[in-house]
Amino acid sequence: MDIELKKDGDFTYLEKGEGIPLIILHGLMGNLSNFEGMFDYFPNKGYQVLMPQLPIYELPLLKTNVKNLSKFVKRFVQHKGLKDFILIGNSLGGHIALYYAKMNPDDVAGMVLTGSSGLYETTMSDGYPRRGDRDYITKKVQDVFYDPNIATDEIIDETFDTINNRSKLIRTLAIAKSAMRHNMAKDLPKMTMPVCLIWGKQDTVTPPTVAEEFHKLLPNSELYWIDKCGHAPMMEHTDEFNKIVEQWLIKHGFTLAKQNENKNS
Repeated sequence: MDIELKKDGDFTYLEKGEGIPLIILHGLMGNLSNFEGMFDYFPNKGYQVLMPQLPIYELPLLKTNVKNLSKFVKRFVQHKGLKDFILIGNSLGGHIALYYAKMNPDDVAGMVLTGSSGLYETTMSDGYPRRGDRDYITKKVQDVFYDPNIATDEIIDETFDTINNRSKLIRTLAIAKSAMRHNMAKDLPKMTMPVCLIWGKQDTVTPPTVAEEFHKLLPNSELYWIDKCGHAPMMEHTDEFNKIVEQWLIKHGFTLAKQNENKNS
């Protein structure tokens, strides 16, 4: 990825482009490079794409939860002076986006959720007592994707290192438990902003029934399916994912042209 990682105070993040802010929130095992396709595409379309590195392994253990990660995003947003932005989240990142929208509804113009937790998910930590077994970890990582070849050696090595680091493993488990505690089912009907749900038909972490439940509970949501796709559509089908997001943004007026039109009217 040809973007310089910025470090500014308490924040480490990627940023590219100018225009309507798209704030990307990565997942628990997610890497900033997972959304490389969005950084390549949307800055050329009138969007400012930002992705903070979430302090999943830096927070004190008792504060390692969805609520405090959402508060971190709030501080980042205030630091950057952002408003009327689109939150985009995969897996845990989607859950953090939902919690943020619950607590700060006036900040969020819309959301894009893909493979989001918040209702139900099978955690990758299941069975991790065998953490020293690299072949076993490889299979667990490959199972996240429809195409196991998406699980590169870099992704597998990073996951293996995380699981074999006691401090990181404890926080991984803490986050997984926090995600289960912070079930959003009762909150979703109150979220009236437009929501784009993009789901892999073969997602085994947050299965298709989860997407259907999100669609049912979120009053202003649209659900898009991608076939032959697992838990990370933005990685497995980058072009299709970007096109869906772009068309949804245009449909709901999240464009510079529409913004300028509203200012002049």
